[in-house]
Amino acid sequence: MQGKLILVIGPSGSGKSALIAYLREVAPNIIFPVSCTTREKRLGEKEGETYYFVSEEEFDERITQEAFLEWASYGGHRYGTLKSEILPELTAGNTVVREVEIQGAHILLKQLPKENIATIFVSAGPWSDLEKRIKARASISEEELVTRHARYEEEMTFMKEADISIENPDGKLEEAKHSFIEAIEQLRK
Repeated sequence: MQGKLILVIGPSGSGKSALIAYLREVAPNIIFPVSCTTREKRLGEKEGETYYFVSEEEFDERITQEAFLEWASYGGHRYGTLKSEILPELTAGNTVVREVEIQGAHILLKQLPKENIATIFVSAGPWSDLEKRIKARASISEEELVTRHARYEEEMTFMKEADISIENPDGKLEEAKHSFIEAIEQLRK
């Protein structure tokens, strides 16, 4: 394998999806694999583009078939990274960018040779800033907010493990996009 899998990790609401969407626009030669999930499709999401939306039974079947490089439960649903979406691209020498939770990142870092994998951590800053961003995106219960805060604390511990960390504070998306592209280019070498 001579390609590179670049994992994008960070707390919920840190802007990972916005940065990856920008990267899709400016870097057509990068591969963005589609993963599986058991959660329901959200407005605007497309089957086979955003995710492969599968039933619990289909997900179990793929586990049995060893179709995943890694899979994890998050927010009451399961998500899995398909071998078929990643390994052929790495063998072909391509750069693959994938958003993943820290649980999945740890598994993938053990599964692939170090020269074929790298990590970028996206931080939105302190919890108080992220909490405002999360509340602005959608209505959220106090219980869910407490759960997300605990998750944020856990996710922030990965920052020191990442190859590169970038900041994406409120109002600084353009700067974060620039930093993200620089990080991708640096890790592709």
